[in-house]
Parts: sequence; structure tokens; C-alpha cells
Amino acid sequence: MHWTTDDWHTAGEPFRIVEDVPTHGTTVAERRIAAIDGDADQVRRFLCLEPRGHDDMYGGFITPPDDDGADFGVLFWHKDGFSTACGHGTIALGAWAVRTGRVASDPDGVTAVTIDVPSGRVQALVRQTGGRIDDIVFRNVESRVLTRGIALTTSRGDVEVDLVFGGAVYATLPAAAVGLDVTPAHTTDLIAIGREIKWALNEHPAAQLSDSRLSGVYGTILFDDLGRTEHGPHQRNVTVFADGEVDRSPCGSGTASRVALLAATGELREGETLTHDSIIGTRFHARIAERTPNGVIPEVRGNASRVGSCRFELDADDPLPSGFSLR
Repeated sequence: MHWTTDDWHTAGEPFRIVEDVPTHGTTVAERRIAAIDGDADQVRRFLCLEPRGHDDMYGGFITPPDDDGADFGVLFWHKDGFSTACGHGTIALGAWAVRTGRVASDPDGVTAVTIDVPSGRVQALVRQTGGRIDDIVFRNVESRVLTRGIALTTSRGDVEVDLVFGGAVYATLPAAAVGLDVTPAHTTDLIAIGREIKWALNEHPAAQLSDSRLSGVYGTILFDDLGRTEHGPHQRNVTVFADGEVDRSPCGSGTASRVALLAATGELREGETLTHDSIIGTRFHARIAERTPNGVIPEVRGNASRVGSCRFELDADDPLPSGFSLR
């Protein structure tokens, strides 16, 4: 058995692209549910966990689209399973689709790569000059505030937490509320409190959506307010998702959820740009593309770089075919 991958990173966060993995269902949302306990989950473990991956690996299986309105579909995965949304992955997929010719592109313009994901239909708008990718805009599904000001007692004191949907449900609060700031030196503590808050609110009524497949808290966003630039608010964040994974990028769908919240509070207005930094200093820019009856359609701008391609083989005598995690 062997699998070939095309590996990318978006602002430092890995994204491992895999084709030809059998999945079952008529929509990507159905394929995700079937994959959770199916053969695709064994492939996920094989490619994601050690010794072939690591606890912060991320990737996606390419699937057929839901219908002819999209170019392809994708099942996003991480060390703990299959997620409903992934903005950094969508940006990487836009670059991959254009660079490989899977989607015909305009070498001196913007090419829309339309992708079906478990939370809906998204786009990667790939802007090129002379055939070189300048940047990629992730246009997300409708994002909205679910509830604000949840009082929560944590191991680091009493806090108030907001729940926001950006393709997945995020709990969000200032890092200063738990006595931290978003710097690499505080990574261990940020992971611990991020996991604690996620599991404390996972069953909160506001996190239970009408589509139960999207319910539950996916990640915790802890942010530093860095004031304003001439273009709009400037923040730095870390997103602790799944069960303790740290997003090295500013998190695409997490950034979308921040756009929804800042739009609701009036801190981000039409025509303004959120400058959103990551824990390692990489950056996305985001804006309100349009307002909807319940929230906003966010756009998040970044770029992706190809790391390389790999051929992973399962030795017949390998004692660890499903990999392992130390977290």
C-alpha cells in the first residue's frame, strides 16, 4: 500500500493534499460522516500521525464536488478526525489547483477555484501576475455570532467567552483575560487553557447548530489587541483546535469568525481591513465582503507555498500502521 501527497503550507500551517482516497456519500458533508468510522480514517491516521506526520499535521482528501457548481470537494483532517472547515487549507488548495492545472487559470488576473467543504461551498480567488501567484482570497460561508459573554470559571480565573461560527464553532476571548499573551513562550499554557475552554463549552446550547454535523466547539481563539492601523483593527491570535493542535497560521476560518464578531461589535466596518497576525508572526488580511441577514461573508487574504511531494509506503512488517500520538 502507498499514498502520494502534495505538501504545502499556508503562513506556516501545513496542508497535505491527497487524491484517490475512496470516500462514500453524495455530498462532502455526507462523505465526512462516513469517513469518521470508515476506511478513510485509517488513511488519515497513517498520513497524519507519527512516524509519517506529527500531532500538528493537517491535510485533506480530494473528493468529487456536490454538483457541477464546484471544481472539487475536500475532506479536511487533523490528528483527531475530520473538520468541517479550513481556511488555510482552502488557500493552499487554490494554489495547488492553479499550479497543477486542475483548474484553468488566468495568468494575469483572478481565477475562482470553487470548493465544496463540509460546512458549505467556498472559494479561493487566486490572483496572478505573469503566471506567478500574488495572493489568494478565501471567501468563506456565512459567518455569525452565536452568543456573547458566556461566564466561565477556568483554572486561570473567571472569564467571559464569545461563541462564533466561521464554518466551525470557535470560542474566543482575549489572551490577557487568562494572564497570557500570544507569544511562542506561552504556547504550552495557551494550549492548556484552549483545550480547557473548548471542552467546557463543547456542549453549550449555543454551540449546537441546526445542522448537528457542525455542532460543538472546534477551537479556542485567544487574541491580543494590537490597536489599529490606518486600515482597521490589528490583532494577533492563536487558535487551539481539535484537542490541543496549534494553528501556526492566523487560522483562516478562525479569522473569518473574528471578522463576524468584529463586524457585530462595530470594530470592523465596511471598507476596513483586519490585520491578523499568528503566533509565529505570519499574517492574513480580512474584510467584510458582504453583510447577510444573520452575519457576514468574510474574505481572508493570504498565500501558500509548496513544500514538496511525498510517497508514503506501508511496510508489510510495520508495527505502527495506524501511527501514534503523544499528546
